[in-house]
Amino acid sequence: MPTARDIVDQLSRLLPPERVLSAPSDLEHYGRDWTRQVAPAPSAVVLPGSVEQVQALVAWARRTGVPLVPSGGRTGLSGGAVAANGEVVVAMDRMNRVLGFDAADRRLRVQAGVVTESVQREARARGLLYPVDFASRGSSQIGGNIATNAGGIKVLRYGLTRQWVSGLKVVTGTGDVLDLNQGLVKNATGYDLRHLFIGSEGTLGFIVEADLVLAPQPPEQQVMVLAVPALEALMPLFDRLRSGLVLGAFEFFTDQALSHVLAHGGKRPFQGSAPFYVLAEFDADDEAALACFEAAADAGEVADGVVSQSRAQAAELWHLREGITESLASRTPYKNDVSVRIGEVPAFLSRMQALFQREYPQFEVVWFGHLGDGNLHISVLRPQDMAADRFAAECGRVTRLLGEVLHEMGGSISAEHGLGLLKKPFLRYVRSEEEIALMRGLKRVFDPDGILNPGKVVDL
Repeated sequence: MPTARDIVDQLSRLLPPERVLSAPSDLEHYGRDWTRQVAPAPSAVVLPGSVEQVQALVAWARRTGVPLVPSGGRTGLSGGAVAANGEVVVAMDRMNRVLGFDAADRRLRVQAGVVTESVQREARARGLLYPVDFASRGSSQIGGNIATNAGGIKVLRYGLTRQWVSGLKVVTGTGDVLDLNQGLVKNATGYDLRHLFIGSEGTLGFIVEADLVLAPQPPEQQVMVLAVPALEALMPLFDRLRSGLVLGAFEFFTDQALSHVLAHGGKRPFQGSAPFYVLAEFDADDEAALACFEAAADAGEVADGVVSQSRAQAAELWHLREGITESLASRTPYKNDVSVRIGEVPAFLSRMQALFQREYPQFEVVWFGHLGDGNLHISVLRPQDMAADRFAAECGRVTRLLGEVLHEMGGSISAEHGLGLLKKPFLRYVRSEEEIALMRGLKRVFDPDGILNPGKVVDL
């Protein structure tokens, strides 16, 4: 392996020298994502500006044996973009152009470094919608969204990122450029390799361009926040609302989560409180919303509620849900992002609450998530007097117990943030040995030298 100085010198001959970063502040900034459990330690950071430059970097990595870590907006929560062992970070920030729009196909072609919110703005400018949405929209990049098959707050209505990618251009670990599916709606010509790269976390190749399908703008939306008095009422309420309204989102958070948002400037939606809250977004319909609320109240499913009467109020209500992650950040939480079948959510919540009360009596555990698609986020807050390594070890121990419950219930240890470094040890709870062996085989085909995002998903 070349030294860090040699790596920087060699890379400066492949790319313009100003696109090769080695200052300690740059290495720290680009070498990690939103997780803080693994210290970043890349040898260098590069910012390619073209597909050809990405190919040149792959060829160099194969010659030298220095691995590459793809990097987008670094908003992941599993350590998927962390470079901790002298790798070179390949940041896609400069590959950030919109390449074209096809009105007949409603297809937007973009480079991987385009920020999600920019894609949403491009869609709105054309009277359309890019429906994949989440709180990190202002910093996450499309390449990273695709690499983790990002979900977010609109999955109930629009599905995951996978549904909105009609084509991909990728550079594999052998340096080959693959133009996959090319935006076709129908293409029955064997294996659709595009879908191997969606959710692959940069372990098979670099996503450099994407064809994104845009949707029609929905009708005007309203937001409702409801106070739910008991765990057992959550799923009957969900069934009631999706039967009476055209739902776009059905989100869940606890009173504990709400308290953290309120402490960071959020506005309490109503005077009363409850152990659980639901946020529902739906096609505007005051009469239907009132009828649903009254029926739910009569059934004991809700204790209070509010419906937005303006876009500003809707944004305030959404902040109660979207502001949770930011409000917890100072406590360096250990995060689990899990999923079960929708019908299993109440039983899973009940079992997990009992598990955490037994195993985490000294920790504060905050629950929230996308209840309408079975995805729950668990944030365990580190006590201020506990060392970070001891806290991580203790949380890892309980995550293994969580994995056993998920295995028993047919759930997933990672619903939408990938495996990265942190969740990879728990893959065996979700995938069989036969599946994992096949995943290793795919890794060998596309990245035979093991230079792409090593240590993530599976090992060679």
